[in-house]
Amino acid sequence: MLFAFGDFAFNLFWQSVMLFLLFYYTDALDIPIGVAATTYLVASVWDGIANFAAGVLVDRRHSSLRFGAILVAGAVPFGLCFGLIYMPPIGSGALLVASVLGAHLLFRTAYAAVNVPYLAMTARISADPGDRAFVAGMRMLFGTAAAVLVALCTVPVGRWLTGSTASQAYFGAAILFATVGAIILMIVGLTYRECTLIERPIPRSVKAALVSLAGNRAYVTLSAAMMAMIVAITVLNKSVLYYFKYLLNDPEAGQLALASMGIVSGIAIPLWMLLGRVIGMRALWLIAAGLGMIGLLLFGAVDVHRTGLMQIFLIGMQVMIVGLNFVFWAMLPNTIEYGEQATGFHVEGTVFGVAALLQRIAIGLATAILGWSFWSVGFVPNVEQSSATLSGMRTTVVVVPLVFLALSCVAMLLNPLGRESAPKLEAEPA
Repeated sequence: MLFAFGDFAFNLFWQSVMLFLLFYYTDALDIPIGVAATTYLVASVWDGIANFAAGVLVDRRHSSLRFGAILVAGAVPFGLCFGLIYMPPIGSGALLVASVLGAHLLFRTAYAAVNVPYLAMTARISADPGDRAFVAGMRMLFGTAAAVLVALCTVPVGRWLTGSTASQAYFGAAILFATVGAIILMIVGLTYRECTLIERPIPRSVKAALVSLAGNRAYVTLSAAMMAMIVAITVLNKSVLYYFKYLLNDPEAGQLALASMGIVSGIAIPLWMLLGRVIGMRALWLIAAGLGMIGLLLFGAVDVHRTGLMQIFLIGMQVMIVGLNFVFWAMLPNTIEYGEQATGFHVEGTVFGVAALLQRIAIGLATAILGWSFWSVGFVPNVEQSSATLSGMRTTVVVVPLVFLALSCVAMLLNPLGRESAPKLEAEPA
């Protein structure tokens, strides 16, 4: 339970970056959305590369690394780097963009250095898929609690702490989150105990590890489904604050909607966990994605101009998002054993590192798609938008998630891990 609480700390940082950072760039710093989205894309790709490098290191040094010690040592530098991304930047124009990008790259590097070892621990907690699904669910519950806190408190608490402008309010909230997150990670690291592991063969080189993953059909198809899903939900989530501010003229309701989405996640996660035990993870994915696609089609058919209706739509979509995220994190550790049977190599660090690389690329692409699409229809921050611009923004919110959810279903249908448990491996003699 305490191990899963670490996800609360990581999500104080992650949810802030996912929900507020692009909006902070455009509406607090007045960076053009095309430039802001491109900056976000570069940082996300770099994040993926850093996660991959961390994953390879975990595999190379799996017998000597002490993950608890890494969390303890990295917690404070990690928190400081998070504060930097919301620090009021130096200068304007190109200097402003450069300082924003530099801080973002530094934070992403620190995140990879601490988060990948934490993720690798999930494969060592238990060999039982049911236990792993339970841990995934608990991590999501703690992550959901952090998402609600970030959505509700970022702006009002930041203003209360600083008593000043929007950009400084974000910085004040970031310092608070960084402090709390660093303390939690140190506690998790200090209380974590390494379990005794069976020594298993790992590839001798990065190339061999990647070849091993390429031969792991469970991992390849799950990763493809995840990337499509991430693009869909990132475009949807990052559009929320823009939709409420520019299409509904109620920006405060947007923050409440984000919090409501987090609250409903806490209710939905246990239900998805129970349903997954009955029908299996692959079927659960298809059901969740199908419900999301139906919701998007209804949203596209009905022109939503009322705050309440928009909040209901987003809550319904969040139930779908929670289901998809739960399936991914529950199935990912099982692909390690599947790949070990198929290739003879055990590559837990590379599995999580490449998964993070692909996830970050998908987030970056989704942010770029959203930003460039808004830019192409004439969006300019902090001014009244034309009817054509608003229509174009709404079309992006509907069409892009719909297409990518459909693609995720195609990939998941090809995944060999269905209702059955992960392959059982015989322990090697000591």
